[in-house]
Amino acid sequence: MTDPATTPEPATHQKIDTSVPHSARIWNYWLGGKDNYPVDEAAGDAYTAVFPGIVTIARGSRAFLRRSIAYLVSEAGIRQFLDIGTGLPTAENTHEVAQRLAPEARIVYVDNDPMVLAHARALLYSSPEGATSYIDADVTDPDRILAIAAETLDLTRPTALVLSNILGHVADYDRARSIVDRLMDALPPGSYLSVNDGSRGIDPVFEQAQDAYNSSGAIPYNLRTVDAITGYFDGLELVEPGVVSVTRWRPEPGSPVPEVVAEHGGLARKP
Repeated sequence: MTDPATTPEPATHQKIDTSVPHSARIWNYWLGGKDNYPVDEAAGDAYTAVFPGIVTIARGSRAFLRRSIAYLVSEAGIRQFLDIGTGLPTAENTHEVAQRLAPEARIVYVDNDPMVLAHARALLYSSPEGATSYIDADVTDPDRILAIAAETLDLTRPTALVLSNILGHVADYDRARSIVDRLMDALPPGSYLSVNDGSRGIDPVFEQAQDAYNSSGAIPYNLRTVDAITGYFDGLELVEPGVVSVTRWRPEPGSPVPEVVAEHGGLARKP
């Protein structure tokens, strides 16, 4: 186990490229953050000109993350989180939600974006009782992720694997499925999988905007059907209401019926 604040893995092989838009920085821009460059703002504005609803999707995704983490802590009793595809720090990061409810919670963040690494120290402010750490690694290298995560997390105890808007960056669906399976195979019964991703077959305007973005030279993000997203949970026990539009996953009591957006997610338990 590590101290409450740990030093992130050094990233010596990457530099921040400010000439090409990057999805993590564009997402940060849509969420109202400041950790982005003019090229990201331009790409974000071009996207919203075609599909203004992307801001609703981005914020709905973040709200889904907050609600699912709160469920995991308060109702499922989870105290360990492996969050892969962290993105740039904004409000209500995984460790903030978890440690507000359970100060002893331990969180490992994983990302391979050099700008995220540059901001990693902002992620590493843990409660004294818990711990956070950061791994500079790619989702396509699950064995390395698991080996380093084990320095902070006790992977013999139930752990929540969080994959928020990251699997779309794995172009081959079978490979994405195999990555999820490898990670979940390493976690014990009672662990959970949380996935949310952009969905195809819901909103053709969104699909048009995403396809244009993918052809722009930026790192592509592959939308997948709801059935394909549901496939990540094969062999696990889905928590009600299953895989749904993120806005409709356990919305706050008393809130208006939310609109369906082309971003689907779910949470499931490993039996």
